[in-house]
Amino acid sequence: MTNASTAVVWFRRDLRLHDHEALTAAAANSNQLVCLYVLDDRLLSGRNGSANRAWFLKESLMELGEALAARGGELLVARGLPEQVVPAVAKAAGASSVFVSRDYSPFGSQRDRRVARMLGEGGIAFLESPGVLAVEPELVVHPNGGAFSVFGAFYRRWTAAPRRPVLAAPVRIPGPDGLLFGSQLGLWQPERPSAALLPGGETAARGRLDSWIASGLDTYAGNRDRLDLGGTSRLSQDLRWGLLSPNEVLARTEDPEDPKFAQEVAWREFYIHLAWRQPRVLREPFRHDFARLPWQADGALLAAWESGQTGFPVVDAAMRQLVATGWMHNRARMIVASFLTKNLFIDYRAGERFFMRHLLDGDVAVNNGGWQWASSTGTDAQPYFRVFNPVLQGDRFDPEGVYVRRWLPELGGVPLRYLHRPWTMPETVQRAAGCVIGRDYPGPIVSPDGAVQRARAFFAAAGEPAGIR
Repeated sequence: MTNASTAVVWFRRDLRLHDHEALTAAAANSNQLVCLYVLDDRLLSGRNGSANRAWFLKESLMELGEALAARGGELLVARGLPEQVVPAVAKAAGASSVFVSRDYSPFGSQRDRRVARMLGEGGIAFLESPGVLAVEPELVVHPNGGAFSVFGAFYRRWTAAPRRPVLAAPVRIPGPDGLLFGSQLGLWQPERPSAALLPGGETAARGRLDSWIASGLDTYAGNRDRLDLGGTSRLSQDLRWGLLSPNEVLARTEDPEDPKFAQEVAWREFYIHLAWRQPRVLREPFRHDFARLPWQADGALLAAWESGQTGFPVVDAAMRQLVATGWMHNRARMIVASFLTKNLFIDYRAGERFFMRHLLDGDVAVNNGGWQWASSTGTDAQPYFRVFNPVLQGDRFDPEGVYVRRWLPELGGVPLRYLHRPWTMPETVQRAAGCVIGRDYPGPIVSPDGAVQRARAFFAAAGEPAGIR
């Protein structure tokens, strides 16, 4: 027997109280709320699982529970298959409705259809609200009825779409009288892989947003590509987990005269919209003409890339930053992805998997979109003949060598003129710098010259790329 005054709010990628439409609607229309999170082992330890994200999730759930308790609510954390757990909790609570923020991932969409079907068999409504994205996919539709494959056209439609008002956090959340289930959050103890991981939770995320608006937003356009200046927002993990809503972030930061940050948010949604409409891109290249590229299966080269031992300092610094912190600068992501796919000719999916293993902001659709962009296999990707030169990228975006020296201490004594090309140091300079190439730091694992010509030949092996002459 359901109770029309009791509802379940099932949290997923929306671990916050502010600007949470599903939570606000449930609190306004119910006398009792059961706030639920389901630990799904398919996501925690599957092929896209990550120890970094597991720890960050635990941090965020602990704070969410405290925030709910401060308003009279309670967070129930259960473990199992959502299609079993959610209906069981709703039935035990006597709920008439389950409120959620809509999930757009292919996995999430299929899961939610199963949950909705199970709930419906018990007469319980499954109510979806916006909240994970700033703009719903149905509001950004190509004239042909499908997904946009060119970002510029997508962005114009995305910008013109209406935005919902930003909602305040509910003042009071009416908790349940009691449940038949106990929370399993305390039983789940993921280890913190690194002390350098950012803290989870909505409070920390809102603090990062406030700090960046106060001291970084005005210089974002000029500093966002500099590896050494910390000029990015560092909000990617907060958007991925819904500690911040993109709707509120844009409302507080969007500037029609300087849209660069809004465009970065739009790129994220561009890839999520695409995967929602064309799930195949998560398994294969968007561009059919590049589906048979002769990728190299070289375990030694891949291991050197993963461990930051390629001999190219800006690449190695970026990879070590990723492993140590669970984050990598966006410019660095483009550099290392280009290097893996266009210098080493290793399948972009190997890099995609490694990123998903480490990134706090690891999102299947966004990560896949970025890798396909860098490898020229995706929608609106960089041309196949564009290869990021890691030496010139280091010169331009780490001009004083601050970034490289931070993550590669073995290069600490190398003179700046050689820092991004250490193999060119004379032996006397190597000994004076305490960095002998081949002993203290590896030589280049691939020739630094002729990369563009090799990339052209590689892509030509798949046939003349369609649309590029």
